[in-house]
Amino acid sequence: MSPIGACTPSRSRANRAEAVGRRPPDYNRAYHDPYATAMPNTQKPARKTAFKSRAPRRLVVLAKTSEAPKSRIWERNETTILSGAERVFARAGFEGATMAQIAEEAGVPKPNLHYYFGNKLDLYRAVLNRVLHDWLDPTDTIVADAEPRVALESYVRKKMALAFSRPDASRVFANELIHGAPVIGELLRGELRATVREKASVIDGWIEAGKMAAVDSTHLFFTLWAATQTYADFDVQIQAVIGGDTQKASAQKRATEHVLQVVLRTCGLEDAAAV
Repeated sequence: MSPIGACTPSRSRANRAEAVGRRPPDYNRAYHDPYATAMPNTQKPARKTAFKSRAPRRLVVLAKTSEAPKSRIWERNETTILSGAERVFARAGFEGATMAQIAEEAGVPKPNLHYYFGNKLDLYRAVLNRVLHDWLDPTDTIVADAEPRVALESYVRKKMALAFSRPDASRVFANELIHGAPVIGELLRGELRATVREKASVIDGWIEAGKMAAVDSTHLFFTLWAATQTYADFDVQIQAVIGGDTQKASAQKRATEHVLQVVLRTCGLEDAAAV
């Protein structure tokens, strides 16, 4: 994942999706948990009732037709399901999650899940795909004609905001990577790699122009991901050490300003005037 070529224009989310469509990932393999085979379960499977849903008890039948454009309705219904699935997969894992749990968490009838996504693996794949694209969108500020401090500050703040507002998104993604990325591996090697190379090339251009300190532009992204996503993946640990509620606005501001200061200082941008 090293920078290649000259700086290329930033690709929009639609263009990235189109690129992926030309080279679809191989998702025909069934999801496999390497830890499950290492320690086979010889006990009688228990009924999965431990998961505690936060969804309202009343089920909502998702509309398929109305006076509004169908595409907008479809997108809203998908978002409802994906948000519920994101929370369930983050807490129960792929193997532990059930479509019934997801339907309850999303507040929709179970048949709607199959109507929109087919099966659990397809739904899990869609959740991971949404998380990755939501994380890639903030990189659109990293373009050649942008001021380095403004672009990097915007990226850090958006990533921290995602970590605080959707911690389960980070957790379900991290769990997939810990298990070897059996479902999303092709997308990581394709779209994610291409995006990082493109944005790293922009940063290298800033360095060559003397606009920021010399850093390894590719590893800078690894550092940014680790520094921001830790506030989602290890929130329990942070709460234990701080001894307070990390969801308070003051706590989130403190964390964000710290990460931002570290990044800007590393890049030699701490004293740069923000526009």
